[in-house]
Amino acid sequence: MDRSRLQDLLARETAEAVRRCPRSKDAYGRADHLFGRVPMTWMNKTAGSFPRYLAAARGARVTDIDGHEYIDFCLGDTGAMTGHSPAAVADAVQHRFTDLGGATAMLPTEDAEWVGAELTRRFGLARWSFSLTATDANRWAIRLARAVTGRPKILFNSYSYHGSVDESLIVVGPDGRGEARPGNVGAPCDVTLTSRVAEFNDLEQLERELAHGDVAAVLMEPALTNIGIVLPEPGYLEGVRELTRRHGTLLINDETHTFSAGPGGCTAAWGLDPDLLTIGKAIGGGIPAGAYGLSAELADRLLGRTDLDLIDMGGVGGTLAGNALSVAAMRATLEHVLTDDAFAHMSKLSERFEAGVRAGIDAHGLPWTVSRLGARTEYRFASPAPRTGTESAAAADALLEDFLHLYLANRGILLTPFHNMALMCPDTTEQDVDTHTEHFAAALDELVS
Repeated sequence: MDRSRLQDLLARETAEAVRRCPRSKDAYGRADHLFGRVPMTWMNKTAGSFPRYLAAARGARVTDIDGHEYIDFCLGDTGAMTGHSPAAVADAVQHRFTDLGGATAMLPTEDAEWVGAELTRRFGLARWSFSLTATDANRWAIRLARAVTGRPKILFNSYSYHGSVDESLIVVGPDGRGEARPGNVGAPCDVTLTSRVAEFNDLEQLERELAHGDVAAVLMEPALTNIGIVLPEPGYLEGVRELTRRHGTLLINDETHTFSAGPGGCTAAWGLDPDLLTIGKAIGGGIPAGAYGLSAELADRLLGRTDLDLIDMGGVGGTLAGNALSVAAMRATLEHVLTDDAFAHMSKLSERFEAGVRAGIDAHGLPWTVSRLGARTEYRFASPAPRTGTESAAAADALLEDFLHLYLANRGILLTPFHNMALMCPDTTEQDVDTHTEHFAAALDELVS
């Protein structure tokens, strides 16, 4: 690929974004009282010199303040996998907040048991507790794992994603040992004091780390997602479960992104059997919500421990966790929006998206690959597909990614800004997918012509 041509094309699309979006550019320039000029600094991870500002969103469409409508394949990086403001969730939130009154009162609602029972049906874990984010669900699951095992360390896969959990920001270094993930800010201690790490799809490395006997739990995504989709090789997940049991280590599946695999995520789709499971984002339909589930055996072990304060000082709760508004949103999402039928529709569209991307790649003989996880599809600038997080990180190409993202955004299509991920929602259509296929092919034509 001609890199100078890529630079020129990126400069052209950057200028086009400025021309198309003057109000967004001006809003960004005036945001003097925001740290990094945005509500959260990761909003600066966008192609171009400024982010586009949201005016409205509904279903699979968002509109910016300059009046441009976009087909949204980002969907809040899974947070809006339901589509934006689905009617059932909006009605449930309105009913709870306005008609009944009370978003949070430190009192349970009957909706909570319904949600817990539905999560059990989908994922198999017998007992559930709620949070506001998957990050908090992971933090609390880690505390419970340490408490019940008496072990200090948690093991992660290199470049896995578990929100802002301090312990998870560890990668396999060039010497094969764990080290802090590049870019980590203000770590409370050397991450190797709290954590161990093994490459995804590497059972030998996992066994070597577990053999130290100090790992309370393996916290993992069943497939890596935030470094590009990295799928498990045959037998890998079964091997993880066998090794964790052999070494007396708990297994925690983080299904926050891998929920795209189906109504019960990878856990149900692939017949997995974790001790704990964490999830967030999509289950609230856009309202902040998260949850963690425990096996019946583990829940009984914890509740039987009279030395553990699980009510007040245990570090496994928050004042707003399990609030009535979030729980109402979770019930509406699971009962009416992200249903079994909706996942079948979304997965079929994702297959169509994958085929379109693959056709564009093959037409030019590019050494790229595309992977799919249910309703989620992603392409990587590498062939064969990366099998570990470290390999996937090495395949990154920031200039190429920015060009493709800007090219598509300037033509009314949004991908996840962190990577080349496209997610389907219940409102996505075949025409939406085909529009992306058309523009993706045109972008490749310009790149390699």
